[in-house]
Amino acid sequence: MDTLQAILLGIVQGITEFLPVSSSGHLQIAKELLGVQLEENLTFDVTLHAATVLSTIVVLWNQIRRLLTGLFSRRFNDEQAYVLKILLSMIPIGIVGFLLKDQLDALLNAPYILVVVGAMLLLTAVLLAFAYWAKPRQKESISYRDALIIGLAQACAAMPGLSRSGSTIATGLLLGNKKAAVAQFSFLMVLLPILGETFLEAVKGELTAGVGTVPLMAGFLASFITGCLACRFMLEIVQRGRLIWFAVYCAAAGLVSIISYLC
Repeated sequence: MDTLQAILLGIVQGITEFLPVSSSGHLQIAKELLGVQLEENLTFDVTLHAATVLSTIVVLWNQIRRLLTGLFSRRFNDEQAYVLKILLSMIPIGIVGFLLKDQLDALLNAPYILVVVGAMLLLTAVLLAFAYWAKPRQKESISYRDALIIGLAQACAAMPGLSRSGSTIATGLLLGNKKAAVAQFSFLMVLLPILGETFLEAVKGELTAGVGTVPLMAGFLASFITGCLACRFMLEIVQRGRLIWFAVYCAAAGLVSIISYLC
């Protein structure tokens, strides 16, 4: 992989991480189009995800600072309850990452990956369409039960092509949670899992496996910059309730991905 390819992949990751169109799916499609072959696909992907995590911290810093301040209060408060909900939502993806990491990495290198990505994009489209048309009774706040269910949706989104943000936001909306609250929770709940995965890769000394240091850093920076822009954009889009257009896009992208493999 050269530096230009890494930058292009970083841009794809940064834009699609926050949009409900599957960053992992688009990253695999982009790799196919650019002819990029990596021995450690998951390592490179995790690095780009770490960049978008950093962009999330930058964009949502005021909310994160408020949570950190409230976390160290002696009395149980709303901030501590919110952090507990985030920790609860992380349990499913932690289990999936621990048990299925090797299988997911093998799947990313499978010759039929475009079919998997296409099928999962179609499933993302269905979820977004349901979330758009459903009108459940609105709740005041995300409950512990909702946090766990949203966490299960995030674990399912470990499948390449199934949008993490799309799955978690759609699930939260179907459970009756408010748009702004679901979007913020969706972006915050992924912070620790990705940072933890990046730390483990760094400890094992595998962050540059399959790709040089310069391309890796270039991809990281491209993903961070575009991620900041996409995060702000997505927060506004969710509040306006225009997710149906992303459902249409995911359906089209899924069909193109499957057809391109079959042809």
